[in-house]
Amino acid sequence: MEFRSACRLGFLDPDCISTLTDDLLLLILARLPCIKFAACTSTLSRRWHSLWAHLRQIIFREVMFDSIEPVLGQISCPPAVSLLEIHAPEQDMASTAQVNSLLSATVELEPKEFVASFPSSFGLLGRSIIIDLPCFHRTTYIMLDNVCIRSVPVGIEFPMLETLSLLHCNGNLNALLSCCPRLCTLLLSGILFETCDLRVNSLSLQELVVNSFLTEHVNIVAPMLKKMEILFTVMLEVNISVLAPIMENVWWYCCYTEESIVFGIWYLEMLGLQAADRQGQLPLLHIRASVDSSLFPYEPNFAREIEKHMVVDFSLLELDLKTDGHVFGALVFYLLQINQISSSLQKLKIILLRSVVKEECPIDCPCESANWRSQAISLTALEEVEINGFEGVDHEFDLLKQLLVFAPKLKKIIVRLTQEVSSSNTRHTKIYNVFETYASAECFVYLSSGLIEDIQNQPSA
Repeated sequence: MEFRSACRLGFLDPDCISTLTDDLLLLILARLPCIKFAACTSTLSRRWHSLWAHLRQIIFREVMFDSIEPVLGQISCPPAVSLLEIHAPEQDMASTAQVNSLLSATVELEPKEFVASFPSSFGLLGRSIIIDLPCFHRTTYIMLDNVCIRSVPVGIEFPMLETLSLLHCNGNLNALLSCCPRLCTLLLSGILFETCDLRVNSLSLQELVVNSFLTEHVNIVAPMLKKMEILFTVMLEVNISVLAPIMENVWWYCCYTEESIVFGIWYLEMLGLQAADRQGQLPLLHIRASVDSSLFPYEPNFAREIEKHMVVDFSLLELDLKTDGHVFGALVFYLLQINQISSSLQKLKIILLRSVVKEECPIDCPCESANWRSQAISLTALEEVEINGFEGVDHEFDLLKQLLVFAPKLKKIIVRLTQEVSSSNTRHTKIYNVFETYASAECFVYLSSGLIEDIQNQPSA
């Protein structure tokens, strides 16, 4: 063994080590990556014999299941174990009965923190490890990977549990949450819900992090929740209900895999919300939409779907639009007429995502079907507008003029030009004329080179 070889070579003096206290020897053993290496030190001398059984941090890495439970039976208690980690090897095809027996054995050690990661191959073969989670009276942190929580026995409670992390798990989540009266943090990743539902109901939960799952329903009841981070995917539509009145920090993103949420030729790709309790940072509603001409004339459901996601207030709207040469003014005006947007919007940022190949929409294209240029909207709270990727075509100027007319409190306008517009004196002049005619706010034009032109300092055309 490497440890004994080091002693023989003189790097470690056995006589010197033998004079150390048990506490110092245990500190040495605690530095080893796995309990099996610590157990091997019993062969060094009588002094080391069974010393490893007094470790308070016990980690199993790549140890076969049939070897773990006998080792746990040799651990000295009390005092209770501070950390117990089990990382089963991928090739170990233990049965559900073995796993549940092992979980029962871990309870006897009363670990303060418990981590169990089981082979992902179970899920691939359709053999989920089904567990009946036993009661961990003293445990404050539990992390489980690749299991199905079938049930929590009646009367079982996790009175000290504060953090629960479930990776690639499924089962009855709320049955487990109802047994955790002190749970503060819930982490879910790669969750597979058989009913395509995310339902979280907890009176104590303060932080919720959910990453990467497919769902049709999101239902969260957490009156003490302060921080929420959620990333999920929807195929068609989603039903959302969130009751969390004191949330301070929100990061919420939903990706749509199908072209199911539409307005005219536009379909919704992604929607996000960001809100943080930070001075000077506006809460954000982020929308990304693309064009598919074959969608027209489906019934528009953009507004109804977007309103479902408004779980917190916001004052900044960012639109990422893949235009493919189409008119986008109708979509922008449609969104600005949503009551929760028009009433609270302080800043509007439009990012026009252009394709490498120059595209133009055909004659009688449905992107012009809505008579948006004659519509009136109320943007009484809007103070700043920014448009990135401005090409200076007529419909872009029409949108810019409309925004200037219907935003009486506008203080600042930023227009970032494409290379084509930056080199066009005619379009330059047209921008200046529009701002001089309509704008009482500060107006800035960013050329493609990065230089800034202050319109107020430009001579009249």
